[in-house]
Amino acid sequence: MQSVIRVDLGPQSYDITIASGGLDELGTQIGALNLGKKVLVVSNQMIFRHYGEKAIASLQKAGFEVASHILPVGEQYKTLTGLQRIYNSALEHRLERSSTIIALGGGVVGDMAGFAAATWLRGINVVQVPTSLLAMVDASIGGKTGVNHPQGKNLIGAFHQPRLVLIDPEVLKTLPPRELRAGMAEVIKYGVIWDAELFAQLEKCKRLDQMRYFPADLLPEILSKSCQAKADVVSKDEKESGLRAILNYGHTIGHAIESVTGYKVVNHGEGVAIGMVAASGLAVELGMWDSECDRRQLALIQKAGLPIKLPSGLDIEEILETLQTDKKVQDSKVRFILPTQIGVVTITDRVTADVIRLVLGRMG
Repeated sequence: MQSVIRVDLGPQSYDITIASGGLDELGTQIGALNLGKKVLVVSNQMIFRHYGEKAIASLQKAGFEVASHILPVGEQYKTLTGLQRIYNSALEHRLERSSTIIALGGGVVGDMAGFAAATWLRGINVVQVPTSLLAMVDASIGGKTGVNHPQGKNLIGAFHQPRLVLIDPEVLKTLPPRELRAGMAEVIKYGVIWDAELFAQLEKCKRLDQMRYFPADLLPEILSKSCQAKADVVSKDEKESGLRAILNYGHTIGHAIESVTGYKVVNHGEGVAIGMVAASGLAVELGMWDSECDRRQLALIQKAGLPIKLPSGLDIEEILETLQTDKKVQDSKVRFILPTQIGVVTITDRVTADVIRLVLGRMG
């Protein structure tokens, strides 16, 4: 299995290469880009144990000088303190403007390594090598990088497009089941916002919570269709001035839940799943889409083994307060991405606090 999807951004265009066994070709793939010889591989302890040696061997074989920086595992470490440590490694290994930071890991690694690359020496190369389903279909594509602020997720960041996204589906064999399910939340999102055909394909599957239940052709379809959807949207709106905001479907309330629970109760995909349930409920309340579509989305989320209720003990007023720090707030109004039909969503700032309270109250 190999496919190449182009993210068309003029001089900043790049390829998403999906290739089984692609990690062995990492050095060759980067070598073809004619970048500098110094490389810093940023990963976390768990991923590096599985794939660090293979990645470094491939890079060294292609003639790169390779150093590594290992992050602790977890969203709670996606902070300015963690970023400072990457800078220390960049300085120690004398990274230059032609050098490259390689993000080998999931969304946290990709966000932090990408932001470090965006800001070190005012911007050096970054290559994304995602190792989780969530990072493959979403976080590694589109150039969003950043770290969390104690008051909100990803409030500190920059747009910095990668030179390449290399996806090797083979690495998903070591992905913990909970992380696979988290990735499925983003896949379902693409079905709702962009690709009704993908949504229908997911509906045909009996189970989406473990890869062993997937039909043989499902994973390649999930990867190619999700990546194509993200590439299409980003190519039309790189800096989220309009259309790209639809990629945040489920994320508005999802991010708030992650934030108020200290990034320790739900992971990102679980937060998005709960956020999609809430967004769907808001759309039904506002008469924007019907209860049958709401039911179909809910069934897919449950089939993927994802949560559909708020974590216990959560204060709805605290969620409402946190929504005000969301990056999509304009003129003090929270903008929601709400579905109108399978494959189509709209952006609105006309969701009142009372309607949010009503919907979230039912999800307790």
